[in-house]
Parts: sequence; C-alpha cells; structure tokens
Amino acid sequence: MVDLAFRILNVFAVPGDRLSGNPLCVFEDARSLDDAAMQALALQFNLSETTFLLPASAPGATARVRIFTPAFEMPFAGHPTLGTAHVARAVLGAGDRVVLDMKAGFVEVTARDDNWTLRTARPPEARPHDHTRAEIAAMLRLPEEAIASVPMWVDTGSEQLVIPLASVEHVKAAHPDADLLDRLGRSPKRGASLAYVWARASPDEIVSRFFFLAGGVREDPATGSACANLGGWMIATGAPMPVRVRVRQGDAVNRPSILGLHVDAEKRVFVSGQVVEIARGTLTL
Repeated sequence: MVDLAFRILNVFAVPGDRLSGNPLCVFEDARSLDDAAMQALALQFNLSETTFLLPASAPGATARVRIFTPAFEMPFAGHPTLGTAHVARAVLGAGDRVVLDMKAGFVEVTARDDNWTLRTARPPEARPHDHTRAEIAAMLRLPEEAIASVPMWVDTGSEQLVIPLASVEHVKAAHPDADLLDRLGRSPKRGASLAYVWARASPDEIVSRFFFLAGGVREDPATGSACANLGGWMIATGAPMPVRVRVRQGDAVNRPSILGLHVDAEKRVFVSGQVVEIARGTLTL
C-alpha cells in the first residue's frame, strides 16, 4: 500500500469567503501513480479537475503537472494551474515564481501572497465559428440580438467557444440546449462540447458563465482557461491593448468567483486569482 498526500483548495476565491471559487484537489507526489490510477483518483474526488505533481523532467521547470477531469486528461486549465502552483510553493519550497511543465507547454506562475497569476502557455489561436448567430442564439435559448459580436474558437492552451453577449441580463438568462450544444459547441480539437458566454457590466468588469456537457449541461464556477481565451478573443477582434478587467463568474451555481484578466501591450495574456487551502489529508491505495 502507498500513502498519498493531497490538498483541497479553492481557486479564484472571493476575498473574505473561503468557500467561494472553484475547488481543486492536488496530489503532492504522484511518482507512484500510473495514468489509470490518476484517472481513477480524479473520478474518486469527482471535482472538475484533480492535479498530480511530478518531478521536473525538463530544464527550466519547477515541476511537471498532470491534470485530470473525472473522465479525461487535459493539456491545460486555469484554476488547476494556479492551485497547483500554490501547492508547489509549499511542498517544494519553490518561492513566488514557479514554472509548471504541462502537456500544453511551460506555464509561468507568480504570486503576491496568495494571489497567483499565470501567463498562458502559448499565444492565442482564434478562428470564427462556422455557424450563424441565429444558430448560436438558439443553442443558448436566447434571441438572436443577444449575440453581440462574432463567436470564435480560441485556444491559449485549451480550445473553447467564446461567445460575446449584448448584456449581463443575457448572460444570466442563457440556458443551453444540450443537443445543440453537443452539435454546435463541440471543439474539433478537444472533442468536447463547451461554451463560454460573457458581457461587460462596466468598462472594467465582465460577467461570464461557462457551460459544458457531462451527462447533460453543466456549469463551471470559475474557468481560468476560458478567461485566458477571452483575452485571445479580444486580441483576435482588435481590441485596444492593454486590457485589464475583473471577471465575475459562478454566481449562478452559488460559487461566486473573481478572476483577473490582463492582456499587455505585447498581447501576452495573464489570468490571476486568489488561492485558499481549506483541507489536506492522506489517501491510501
């Protein structure tokens, strides 16, 4: 038998609310685990993602990281990156700058206290969605005029469909049709069906929601990779740079979350948020 130390964290937590944000489990040392065991443990915890720290295998990396949902492995995801960096600092004594070697590439993560910021693993790739606004609106069960601008597939490490909406009220009203989401929101790269909707509440604040299929339509409380892809959408559509906004997500699922999005003048994309450790323990296999 082997004892495996793990930690439970909330990422993109609202200051002062330790039970906000997106939950994450991080295993501190996964050297004894094969792929099947990692996948089984992710299913056991049944969080949106579970990560596994491994020794660095490439020069310049602090650690290697594997990210699993309950059903499959991911090359990159935002809240697992920030939460895993937080654990790496504690376990490896890595300080306030860590470089995580992920399947999507090297991701640099820096901290100011418990607020962590990642820089995306690669520059954004973007292309327009090949269905009409009317079809996308029908997918979200919204009127056609709710689609404010061009929906785009964007990839800064994990491809997603980014859909700008005309108002915060439309974001709140979105209720995807599962069959249409499966058909119109399926990423050719990932083979997963997902949609990120957003609208401006003010010049410096955005409200967003992220939907995906998993035995029906489900909603994520805080999606760092989609926040990064929003930055990629802004670059692709010619938004003035630099950009710095606060993104609110998770209210619809009673997990309020705050994400920071910064796109600098060089069009580099950064996502930040507060990480809170709430539990740790040992699992025996």
